[in-house]
Amino acid sequence: MTRITRISLWHVPLTSHTAYYMADGKTCDTVETVVIAVQTDTGLTGWGEVCPIPHYLPAYARGVAPALQELAPVILGANPVGPEAPMARADRHLPGHPYAKSALDIALWDITGQVAGLPLHALLGGQRAADMPLYHSITCIAPDEMARIAGEAQAQGITQFQVKLGASGDWQTDVERLTKVRAAVGPGPLVYGDWNCGATSLEAIRVGRAVSHLDIMLEQPCATLEDCARVQRATGLPMKMDELAHDTASLLAAHRLGIMDAVALKLSKFGGLSATRRARDLCLHLGARMCIEDTWGSDITTAALLHLGAASDPGRVLNVCDLSGYVAPRLAADAPSRTNGRIAPPEGAGLGIAVDRDALGAPDLILD
Repeated sequence: MTRITRISLWHVPLTSHTAYYMADGKTCDTVETVVIAVQTDTGLTGWGEVCPIPHYLPAYARGVAPALQELAPVILGANPVGPEAPMARADRHLPGHPYAKSALDIALWDITGQVAGLPLHALLGGQRAADMPLYHSITCIAPDEMARIAGEAQAQGITQFQVKLGASGDWQTDVERLTKVRAAVGPGPLVYGDWNCGATSLEAIRVGRAVSHLDIMLEQPCATLEDCARVQRATGLPMKMDELAHDTASLLAAHRLGIMDAVALKLSKFGGLSATRRARDLCLHLGARMCIEDTWGSDITTAALLHLGAASDPGRVLNVCDLSGYVAPRLAADAPSRTNGRIAPPEGAGLGIAVDRDALGAPDLILD
């Protein structure tokens, strides 16, 4: 029987190709990602990654190592094959802290896939799609520049555009951002404005009413479900949930309020592939379209989310995200990249990517 013998951890700075500005002062420029390697007594290594954005959610990169130290007594020596069993023990031993468990869960799935000799999408429900549509996230800068970025992305095959809003603090400029991006990409492509919880209901309603004739979706304008529902009722626009969707209760609450036309299922918010797969199945029942992704990160978490996306009903997958395409360095040279606005999951066993361990250097933490 396979046993876990060692967990190694690295902190890796990821630098965005373009600085991302969001509402309420949130930014993504250089962000620390956490990479872990779970080794077994049979010579297999599973890789996991989690990359919390600072000041974004109740998660931070330097919290992962202490959580894994706390979990070491129930993880070291455990059988990694069949990740939900050891993750259930982890949940009993350390309730909460889903972001810290996310990297561990991904690594256990990687090992399980390698033992089975199958890519993870085969174990997560079977491959339903050869590739999946991507959205392109546009940093909140001057409206004309955002429209230019949208046009460039569209020329590369992108048909879905997330327009960051709120960084300049005035609602009229947000109206201009959405109006100019919509004009740049023309009718048909999906355009949605994302405040990342940074707007009041008043600001979001003013923006929504001003663009209500433009075929726009709103994403997570406010910090509470109730305020998001107020915006939806006042504007009549479809809405996507993100930050406030993180467990079964929040998905059900958003659905009851009528504000979950679409929802972002981010691996680290739910606690890895195991928990996010359960969230996906609930969304299939509730009827929401899904963006299957993660908060931030590079090739490891991108590979994991692509496997789950490929194993999901293509009619319900709104999009996935090539997080690793937004940052440097890449952690695996053979990891997937976008092609004509779409991306395919890896085909090798487990995650199906070869992480460049030499480039990571010496681990910051070893548990054995």
